[in-house]
Amino acid sequence: MQIERNMVSNLLAWKNSPRRKPLLLKGVRQCGKTWLLKHFGAKHFSDVVEFNFDKDPGLMSFFSGTYDVQRIVSQLSSYCGKRIVPQETLVIFDEIQTCPDALNSLKYFCEDAPEYTIAAAGSLIGLALSAKNKSGFPVGKVDIRELTPCSFDEYLCAVDPVMHDYIKTIPLEPLADAFCNKLQVYLSEYLTVGGMPAAITAYLETRDWNIVEQELDSILQAYEADFSKHAESCDVPKLMQIWHSIPSQFAKENRRFIFGEVRHGARAKDLEDSLQWLIGASMVQTVCAVSSPEYPLTAVMEKNTFKLYPSDVGILRKLARISPAVIVNSQDIFSDFKGRLAENLVLEQFCALGINPVCYWYNNKGKAEVDFLIQDDNRLVPVEVKSGLSVNAKSLRFYRDTFRPQLAIRTSMKNLRLDDGLLNIPLYLLGELPRLLELARANSLK
Repeated sequence: MQIERNMVSNLLAWKNSPRRKPLLLKGVRQCGKTWLLKHFGAKHFSDVVEFNFDKDPGLMSFFSGTYDVQRIVSQLSSYCGKRIVPQETLVIFDEIQTCPDALNSLKYFCEDAPEYTIAAAGSLIGLALSAKNKSGFPVGKVDIRELTPCSFDEYLCAVDPVMHDYIKTIPLEPLADAFCNKLQVYLSEYLTVGGMPAAITAYLETRDWNIVEQELDSILQAYEADFSKHAESCDVPKLMQIWHSIPSQFAKENRRFIFGEVRHGARAKDLEDSLQWLIGASMVQTVCAVSSPEYPLTAVMEKNTFKLYPSDVGILRKLARISPAVIVNSQDIFSDFKGRLAENLVLEQFCALGINPVCYWYNNKGKAEVDFLIQDDNRLVPVEVKSGLSVNAKSLRFYRDTFRPQLAIRTSMKNLRLDDGLLNIPLYLLGELPRLLELARANSLK
């Protein structure tokens, strides 16, 4: 079963750009990067050729020595038995971080042969972007995109395309109860399955939770195999400790990430490199604290105070060992794990929409904390996450009284509504956030 990805339109704009550079598509392992590029190539190019440096290490020899692009293309063409035609053939370099010379060659494809359409992908490209490894990185010579796990919007398109198309047109007013009930069921499924394409496909094709669990187990095993395969041996235990500490960090009342709770007595300097490895592999994301909400957020975020989130809500559920039945058969799908799945869900949808940066706000005197703070044009928008129908949000009220934002967002299971600058967006409509924000802004100017 095919899952249409929203990034296809982004890739089409890249293909047609007169200033096109080689593409670097990064993202967590098994989020669908290679499938997306092959699917895109099949629809928009005359031919597609793929070279996987992890599966076929012999390919690396074509990139050693001089970076003569015409020589490289000629050898690759002979090796795969197909002509690589400028503008007509999409050339995919998969797991390109395995071959630093191939990664560096993208600079010369950009400068000397821009007529070739090159798309490179890799689950660990983020590590090559780190300061430690930039010596061979083609800075400024590539277009970088990040593919996230499938969003709820993409899941809805796969499971109910008619409903998906309908919510693209809804005005800023409450939905009929029948639509809300249906969307809540789909959201419950998504929270259980998560956004990994293999897990979604397994569920939609079989409706068997045991098979879904097997797929998620395989993904987790692949992640941990990457620790041993790609990290320094001395860092592997640290990576495992941080990775498996995530559920317990989530369960705390104070959600701030504490290095000492990963390992007793550990300090930031002991585990910081391993945490950066997980970030570089797109397995986790940090959300930094802000105590003085000012635009831009990058100027005021406190990088040493942060919360840590996995890239996918289904992976978080699996790490926390929450059975599918707990969510699927529950009247309140967020009653367990203290609603932390809801926070992860919201952040995941922000990432899919390309919303960056995302921070959280706290009051220095400990009076209040707002889950997320995002930028909308040149304004800051506070976002409070409520996991069910109870929407008492004292912290958000404190923030609004103190800073008087034009708009604030509360996302919950309550219906869509705009009330005196407070936009309540149901969790299942977060994919419509940019459009709903625009409607809310227009309404506030009346």
